Amino acid sequence: MFADERMVRIVDIIVNSFFPMLKAGVAFTVPLTLVSFFLGLLLALLTALARISGIKLLDAIARFYVWVVRGTPLLVQLFIIFYGLPSIGITISPLPAAIIGFTISVGAYNSEIIRAAILSISKGQWEAAYSIGMSYPQALKRIILPQATRVSVPPLANSFISLVKDTSLAASITVTEMFRVAQQITATTYEPLVLYCLAGFIYLIFSSVLSNAQGQMEKRLDRYVTG
Repeated sequence: MFADERMVRIVDIIVNSFFPMLKAGVAFTVPLTLVSFFLGLLLALLTALARISGIKLLDAIARFYVWVVRGTPLLVQLFIIFYGLPSIGITISPLPAAIIGFTISVGAYNSEIIRAAILSISKGQWEAAYSIGMSYPQALKRIILPQATRVSVPPLANSFISLVKDTSLAASITVTEMFRVAQQITATTYEPLVLYCLAGFIYLIFSSVLSNAQGQMEKRLDRYVTG
């Protein structure tokens, strides 16, 4: 009898918690991921270009930035931004703090992907562009980056999917995203295993949808690659 009552309670918790958590995922997790990834890509591109610019100062700054961010945990970075900066008079709201933290992280990691993709394009492509009178920016924009984009899509897509899951760390700085909602419901129901598994299942749904979209994108891009 007790087992039946507990099962009914667990089912009730799952049913009543699924849509609030899904709503938080759509309202906070997805926008947080999209904004952070877009801004992070811009930062990554600038960082990659600084690395290959041949200008020692820019290269040194970019290397230092990548070294620091890749060498420290993302959770620590979020804590420094949200909890640490107020001690020196800089207070940032939870959601902007999360966006800044994730953007910085995405920028550092994806800069290496973009840099490698650019370097994978043969020097002959640069030389051909210069031979028809293109400047460096023109060659980069019209010849190199389009080809580098095709090379970088799979690892960048994987990075995006990873970011979806990493946004759960925003709960640690009180952003009311999906995992934070799961924590709040757990505090009232005392069923952490059920709710955290449910949160994991919703993250799995998001990741599966994105993985399928990644596969479709790669197929479309493959149509423009000669054999």
